[in-house]
Amino acid sequence: MKNIVILISGRGSNMEAIVKACAAEGWNARIAAVISNRPGAAGLGFAEQHGIATAVVDHKAFDTREAFDTELQRAIDAHAPDLVVLAGFMRILTPGFTAHYAGRMLNIHPSLLPAFPGLHTHQAALDFGCKFAGATVHFVTAELDHGAIVAQAVVPVLDGDDEQTLAARVLQQEHLMYPRAVRWFIDGQLRIENGRVLQTAGVAQQFS
Repeated sequence: MKNIVILISGRGSNMEAIVKACAAEGWNARIAAVISNRPGAAGLGFAEQHGIATAVVDHKAFDTREAFDTELQRAIDAHAPDLVVLAGFMRILTPGFTAHYAGRMLNIHPSLLPAFPGLHTHQAALDFGCKFAGATVHFVTAELDHGAIVAQAVVPVLDGDDEQTLAARVLQQEHLMYPRAVRWFIDGQLRIENGRVLQTAGVAQQFS
């Protein structure tokens, strides 16, 4: 059975979706731990209620990103992870940290990468007059919101949308796509070749 460690910074709604899917679908995996960089993260309570080990590595207690990442890595590796999942983890990670988990760390970003990396993605899509928006699951590299794309969810931008309504509709798709992508990894259906993710035949990469 494979071990999954999930990193959160807030309410962890994508973490909740993954925990529920793992249990409901009987994955060959367990959520070994949920770790937050913020002591008051709401998602920690959900994890504890479901019998999942939790930990806090408060980034404010460290003088450098490198020192924080070293302690975070120690906390993660205590659970022997096969996969590390970033679920709303709001920290920029150092190259040494991302290299340590190369090929076994996933992130979800609320845009159709490579468009709109960073913050305020939904407002950016609205400002540019995009007709479609969405979210991307990708392997994590040292470059922010970069890395081989596993899956993308596409939603239309509707007349009258604002940042909140668009974000809510994208989040609904994230909750469907991210658990599916994590399961693909757990089931050995993903591999990276020449910077692209290849999957078992018949597995779709787009959600809408």
